[in-house]
Amino acid sequence: MRERTAALWNSFRYWWGRRSLQSRLVAAYIFIILGPSLLVSLYSYRAINNTYVRDAVDKNSYLLQMERLHVLNQIEAMERAAQMAYSDKGVQSYLISESDPTLGELIDFNTTSFVNLSQIQFNNPNIEHLRLFSNSRNVHELWPVIFREDRVSMEPWFQKALQLEGRELWSFQNTDPDLMRRYSEEIDQGLPKVSLLREISIPAGHHIGMVQVDMLLSKFTPKAYTPVQDNETQMLIADEDLNLFTRTDNSFLQDNTGLTSAITDRLARFRKTGEWEIDYKENGNSFMLIQTPLEHINASLVTVVSMKGVMKDISRTRNLIIGVNIGFIFLVTAIAYVLNAFILKNLRRLTETMKKVRRGEPYGSIRVSGGGEVGELAHHFSKLMNTINTLVAQAVHKQALSKEAELRTLHNQIDAHFLYNTLENIKMLAEIENQRTISDALTRLGGMMRYNFKWSGEYVKLKDEIRHIQNYIEVMNIRFEHTIQLELNIDSAYLEVEVLKMSLQPIVENSVKHAWNAGEVELTDRVVRIDVTEAEGDIFIALRDNGLGLTPERVTALHEAIYAKEEPGADPSGTSAGGYKAGGVGLRNVHQRLQLFYGEAYGLEVQSQAGKWTTVFMSLPKVLLTGDNQL
Repeated sequence: MRERTAALWNSFRYWWGRRSLQSRLVAAYIFIILGPSLLVSLYSYRAINNTYVRDAVDKNSYLLQMERLHVLNQIEAMERAAQMAYSDKGVQSYLISESDPTLGELIDFNTTSFVNLSQIQFNNPNIEHLRLFSNSRNVHELWPVIFREDRVSMEPWFQKALQLEGRELWSFQNTDPDLMRRYSEEIDQGLPKVSLLREISIPAGHHIGMVQVDMLLSKFTPKAYTPVQDNETQMLIADEDLNLFTRTDNSFLQDNTGLTSAITDRLARFRKTGEWEIDYKENGNSFMLIQTPLEHINASLVTVVSMKGVMKDISRTRNLIIGVNIGFIFLVTAIAYVLNAFILKNLRRLTETMKKVRRGEPYGSIRVSGGGEVGELAHHFSKLMNTINTLVAQAVHKQALSKEAELRTLHNQIDAHFLYNTLENIKMLAEIENQRTISDALTRLGGMMRYNFKWSGEYVKLKDEIRHIQNYIEVMNIRFEHTIQLELNIDSAYLEVEVLKMSLQPIVENSVKHAWNAGEVELTDRVVRIDVTEAEGDIFIALRDNGLGLTPERVTALHEAIYAKEEPGADPSGTSAGGYKAGGVGLRNVHQRLQLFYGEAYGLEVQSQAGKWTTVFMSLPKVLLTGDNQL
């Protein structure tokens, strides 16, 4: 997959590189304008989307709160009706009567208390039924208000109301059965209702009956049962047991089978945790579920809002934004194309002239009207062509000189071979005369010469540089009365480390020439020691002699010479008497080569103690010429 992506990217780069400057400029304009335009459009679209959604939520939340206030008013009316009904002393006496009332008592009850009961329902026209149930078997039923309890004792809500012991029970039912015809074969009316039920106990704890106040749900929560005026919203009411009550015509619950369980699950979670999830999707349709609790009756009002209309408005706005962006981009493209064609006219003329020159046609001159970058480019192109003509003439001359240099190089090689052969002949004569010391010295000298003349690259292995130093020490020991010992403390694995050719030998040569000056106190043993260590992936080479050493002032001056930048006209060959070179030219050259090839983090550092020793530390990265840099 990565290779395929890389291939596609390379193909695109190749195709893009072959486009004309005008095409790329137009594409750049489009890209520069398209980016901010898309960001602004996206921000505007999200803001409009959020506005539409927020407006829909606010509008339906407001309607839901208005409906909640209506429901609370109906609850208050039903409670007031129930309170007035069972607090009437005449009604209480009639309900607990254990003997048959006389005709006069019935007439008196009918003209006073019964009229009051009827007036309660008359004053609250939304109340569908006001019913009182008596536990006494001797009470006379006065339809449609007073009944005996045995008519409803088998109803589920009856037992629940008894268990509440005088507290209110709110029961939602899908039908409103007529008690006076409940044992007939007539079908119950399909009118959903809500009932307020409360046990009557006189005295407290002594059950005498039950009061029931009914109201049709179409009046209790009219927005849940009003005829459909739009297909965007639907209101529901959920009772304590999470049963949903709403209209049946054009109901969202019929077309979306999972909506009922979604509402009940969210209501159950809300009653436990207080969390409510407003968004819901089913069958590709988006809905918003907004709810408000009715704590007094342990119920909830829920509004289901279809987002179809809102999404249509949002889509219309999105399409408008996209259309405006496309039109704007086309307009900018046309303007940019025309302007670029006018601006790049002179550049095309310059390009055609360059093509003629490339084909070998003679160049005369080019005139570009106006200034600016194109005019300046034409001017410099003319200067360039004049310079090229001059350089061509010079190149012909240099080619002749190069041929002559090649001949001289070949001659030098012949001279080097002649010198090697001569040394070999002298070595053979020394061996014939049994002069082993002279033969070994010639072998060492020949190795040094081959190492110097054979410059195939800047890098060699450490073992090659060490072998060259060994040859150098052996040759120097022939010259001096006091021999110099070379001690090596190098792990065999580090012999494959890469070093710069001729980077260690100048340091050893400095020690040989200046560490033990004539006229100073002579040491019995003259030792040059080379140690190689490793730390944090870098190689550290320490070259130490037991010579006269340097004073702190001279070490400081030597560091300044090593680390100083090369100044034009400076004399690089000055030396100080009886010590290292005053300018530190040899060490500076090695230091500068290390930094040139490895970076400024590497180089040389000199430490010394006067009269005892001098150590030159070299740092360089660990690289193996064998191809593996893990030691």
